[in-house]
Amino acid sequence: MALPIRDVIGILVDNLRLRGSVLPIPARRATRWARELDLPRGGETVLYTGLMYQLIPYIERLVNLEQRLGDSPLARFSGLARRANRFVNGAGLVARPPAGERAEYDRVPANVARLLRQAGVEFGYLYEDDLYSGALAHDLGADEAVAAHARRVAGLFRKHGVKEVITIDPHTTTMLRSVYPKCVDGYDVRVRSYLEVLAERGLPVRTALSGKVVLHDSCVYARYEDVVGEPRELLAAAGLAVGEPENAGKLTWCCGGPAEALYPAKAAAVAAKRVEQLREVAPDCVTMCPICLVNLRKSAHGTMRFRDISEYLIDAVGAGVPAR
Repeated sequence: MALPIRDVIGILVDNLRLRGSVLPIPARRATRWARELDLPRGGETVLYTGLMYQLIPYIERLVNLEQRLGDSPLARFSGLARRANRFVNGAGLVARPPAGERAEYDRVPANVARLLRQAGVEFGYLYEDDLYSGALAHDLGADEAVAAHARRVAGLFRKHGVKEVITIDPHTTTMLRSVYPKCVDGYDVRVRSYLEVLAERGLPVRTALSGKVVLHDSCVYARYEDVVGEPRELLAAAGLAVGEPENAGKLTWCCGGPAEALYPAKAAAVAAKRVEQLREVAPDCVTMCPICLVNLRKSAHGTMRFRDISEYLIDAVGAGVPAR
């Protein structure tokens, strides 16, 4: 079972309000991926990660801890934990994933930056001002906290002279493109996914890939932001045959991830159903959302291989992150 929903949501919203993220992590860890890329600071066009990929190893640690505590007598102290968290970042103290786990998810923003450079896109980065978008708090209905956070992020865009933002995940894309304009007066920042930018520019393929993959559409990209054709175009340009599962495109099946922290059993059942659909098409699955990636991989128990779309594209372009 999970901890009391009221207290879990309360901790997440308190963190966003007090610390700028539902799960605050040090800026030096969140921006580690950019250290060797020498990206210019700020500018009219910036790559904005929203920390989604960087946060996944920490979120997984906390979800596992939450489920263990929910099955123990300590669950009765969740209200006390929330009150303490207002003064001390408790999540930051207990969620400490090993470097190997962090490195896997850090590769994605680094690869996206390299892909954009190879396509001739000029952009900067906000470093410590690249903040979480507030996506989970928005999904949970914390409208006031999300609106305040949106104004904070919009203020940082004005500070750095940002006119266009390139995002790397669906949740950050829809928050900055569809939610923020409803929260911030005069918000006029252009927001595009890197998949849209690369599809427009053309993927500079150096090493054509081969084989068949099955594509899992992100619910948010497909249903809310109409990012459906671009990932298929890019994978085809990379040389891959793209298989379509049952429930694809705008009718895609959820990965179960957004509900994991509150309803773990239901989330697991949804993910298991999706894995069945994907496995019928191909053993290799392409995802484009960090939440989808981690939840489907976990549900598959090693029976399939899941990789982010950026990993395939960087293989085709031949400008990947150097081995460490």
